[in-house]
Amino acid sequence: MKTISIIDAKNHISEEVKIGVWLTNKRSSGKIAFLQLRDGTAFFQGVVVKNNVSEEVFALAKEVKQEESLYVTGTIHEDQRSPFGYEIELSGIEKVGASENYPISPKEHGVDFLMDHRHLWLRSKRQFAVMKIRNEVIRATYEFFNKEGFIKIDAPILTGSAPEGTTELFHTKYFDKDAYLSQSGQLYEEAGAMAYGKVFSFGPTFRAEKSKTRRHLIEFWMIEPEMAFMHQEESLEIQERYIAFLVQSIIDNCTYELGILERDVAVLKKYTELPYPRISYDEAIEMLQKSGEFSDIEWGVDFGSPEETYLAEHFSKPVFVVNYPKAIKPFYMKPHPTRADVVICADLLAPEGYGEIIGGSERATDPAFLETQIEKAGLNKDDYQWYLDLRRYGSVPHSGFGLGLERAITWLTGEEHIREAIPFPRLLNRIYP
Repeated sequence: MKTISIIDAKNHISEEVKIGVWLTNKRSSGKIAFLQLRDGTAFFQGVVVKNNVSEEVFALAKEVKQEESLYVTGTIHEDQRSPFGYEIELSGIEKVGASENYPISPKEHGVDFLMDHRHLWLRSKRQFAVMKIRNEVIRATYEFFNKEGFIKIDAPILTGSAPEGTTELFHTKYFDKDAYLSQSGQLYEEAGAMAYGKVFSFGPTFRAEKSKTRRHLIEFWMIEPEMAFMHQEESLEIQERYIAFLVQSIIDNCTYELGILERDVAVLKKYTELPYPRISYDEAIEMLQKSGEFSDIEWGVDFGSPEETYLAEHFSKPVFVVNYPKAIKPFYMKPHPTRADVVICADLLAPEGYGEIIGGSERATDPAFLETQIEKAGLNKDDYQWYLDLRRYGSVPHSGFGLGLERAITWLTGEEHIREAIPFPRLLNRIYP
């Protein structure tokens, strides 16, 4: 008898197999018991028919408790009524590990309760689907950038300087020097781009920002490509190809998981159609002012969640907002060639109210300009001499961007909150042990 995973059931129709599982729920109807089973690869139903098994097996089927671990044996059958498409008619059940008073019952629970039991919430069907899609996004990210000729460069997690100021950084001591948990790997990726042409990093970043909004985390993962000999428009083309590639990979490889989440594949499919629309910051301000809802908004302010949602609602696909005011963007962005008040940058706003998922820009190449910007930002110029060296020794036009993995997953899965789209979110006052 072969031991298989649930996900491989389609390859073993009418065969007797053995599977290691956990029980998620059960019900019985007279002489039949229905066991809802999971093994980490998928969920499906085990059917126990009293007349076809021993009394001991049927009694065990009726008494087994939620989240007890089992070895089950039986025959795989197709089941068109099941979202998974298959079930197993059980002939044997062996209890492996007991489970008493499992706290997350099949009834509805509040988010705070589920967050306090995050280590167990991960076992639920929706969490399973989200995490499988997250895994596919990570796999597809590596595939995309490898195909595009990028190499991965790992930026340090402890840094001595800040790419965007120090107000939202976690401070620590690196022996006798000040250090910070990484806010971004970008500056280091720029060094990598000057050595290898096209590079990307994929790692954790941190914000010391006290926020409980659905969009903000203390700790999250960022994908940050940097590209030498590349202007902003070429970077935007890579960004939209990357997003379209991720969406198509999910459609192709996560049909079962999208079904669990009831995510409309037809809606996702629209996001693979390129190019994405582009509007300027000026046009965005004009749209908001004419809306009636944001009539008092002034040129020069950054957009919050309501403004981003309003703008995105006017497009059926993600939309780039380009050329923001210089005063609200980081020091390293390249100034616009014909306007002193804006920089060459873009934010990609996701549809359906999920806000910015990518931020990027063409990087400034003039060391004198950068030195002035660093001083204006109140940063220590000595900490950035290595960064200025990148402009002193063979500087080239270069561009880059960053995608926040968790927010992108929230959008792609259609989940309401970012905290539902990652395994152990670091939210304010909720540091998981």
